[in-house]
Amino acid sequence: MAILVLNFGGQFCHLIARRIRELGVRSEIIPFDLPAEQIKAMKPEGIVLSGGPSSVYEKGSPHPDHKVFSLGVPILGICYGMQLLASELGGKVEPGKVREFGRQTVSITDPKCELFDGLDKEQAVWFSHGDRVTKLPTGFAESASSADGILAGMYDAKRNFYAIQFHPEVAHTEKGTEILSNFVFKACKARKDYDPKARGQALIGFYKKEIGQKKVLMAVSGGVDSFVAATLLHKAIGDNLYLIFVDHGLLRENEAEDVHKSLQAIGFSEKNYKLVNASKQFLTKLKGVSDPEEKRKIVGHEFIAVFEAHALKLGKEVGITYLAQGTIYPDRVESAGISSNATDKIKSHHNLTLPEKMNLKIIEPLAEFYKDEVREIGKSLGVPQSVLSRHPFPGPGLSVRVLGEIDPHKLELLRKADAIFIQELKESGYYDKVWQAFAALLPVKAVGVKGDARTYEYIVSLRAVNSIDGMTADWSKLPHWLLEKVSTRIMNEIRGIGRVVYDVSQKPPATIEYE
Repeated sequence: MAILVLNFGGQFCHLIARRIRELGVRSEIIPFDLPAEQIKAMKPEGIVLSGGPSSVYEKGSPHPDHKVFSLGVPILGICYGMQLLASELGGKVEPGKVREFGRQTVSITDPKCELFDGLDKEQAVWFSHGDRVTKLPTGFAESASSADGILAGMYDAKRNFYAIQFHPEVAHTEKGTEILSNFVFKACKARKDYDPKARGQALIGFYKKEIGQKKVLMAVSGGVDSFVAATLLHKAIGDNLYLIFVDHGLLRENEAEDVHKSLQAIGFSEKNYKLVNASKQFLTKLKGVSDPEEKRKIVGHEFIAVFEAHALKLGKEVGITYLAQGTIYPDRVESAGISSNATDKIKSHHNLTLPEKMNLKIIEPLAEFYKDEVREIGKSLGVPQSVLSRHPFPGPGLSVRVLGEIDPHKLELLRKADAIFIQELKESGYYDKVWQAFAALLPVKAVGVKGDARTYEYIVSLRAVNSIDGMTADWSKLPHWLLEKVSTRIMNEIRGIGRVVYDVSQKPPATIEYE
């Protein structure tokens, strides 16, 4: 049993599921058009209709199976989900004359609405909508109104249906957690029984029995997901797990060595670990390429080629039955799409051809967990904190942090600058206070002066953001003295970098990475 979130393509869909899980209740995201009978078979404790970019009155806009509203299950509609409830149940939705975006204040107009139990009348919330509900469906009453006089909430106490025009899942809605908690525990009567750490231990037992003495192959990187997945499987099957680490020449400073040491720390056998240095092959393919999407395709294609070559060789030597992957829940849901008819392409850059060539079965130990849950599991399994606290790193590595064309010299400049930034963050105690930090090399040069001589050198941009999961992010307000120290070290120690800037862009409208 779980709270099911119907995905209508909203950018915050994952946040809804994560917030509910944080309350200690299992939550799953499902396609918006899943038949009601299938939803009923899942025995949901409640259903959430997510937000989305569409307008309910537009042709082709996503609508659920109408029978969902007859399952006798509590329903919460959020933003587009509220408009769906209104439209599907006899209300009316129209384009708004006034669009509401960002942080605003709403007034709770009916304190009897269980959704707002225990909250003050005035609430700071986050809006992101252009349409509005102009006619309530039969049986519904208004529960909240915006400062512009627009309907911001409605409910039908008899059917246990609730709807709000704002987003309780984002941090900008100050009492959003309380609103979701009221729905989960008061409307749905759900029990607090979801614990990722317990699931991690259960998975060890499951794979120990499922895999037995068969052999498992996995690509491991410096990332949290693959390392925790490898640790979990190692605890289940020991030396029957084989790891391949592909060094594509686009890693952070000392990354391959750090991964090796971390694997040794958890007792991983040397004979089961293969480091493949393919940096020349990758850099040759990337020469002259400046388009970021082309970079990603090249890195993905070459990774498959290198990994497959060594995997096939290993398969002949020891015999491999399974291919393990560090897929986590967002990977699985996003790959599947919002519709039940979408083509499944989960982690396609890892499993395009290898399973067919070697007749392998895919296993994904972490496929039901979010990143923060993966870290909890990793901590319970004894994964070194240095691994768990590592900031996210893109799959194509530094190729997308060197903007424009790539060459070994630019990569070395960036690698050194990034290492200085990260070192100073760690020594100052700020590394664990930001969600992600890195340096990027810009494809332009600027004039400077070093040692009374004119210079013309590259510009490095420092980026540090605060976030919960990377879906939205704010730039980190690092102290000036720290930025000054980092800047001074970079320009003094790295010949070829003549200027350092600090990125103060939010996501949205910017992204965290540059490419």
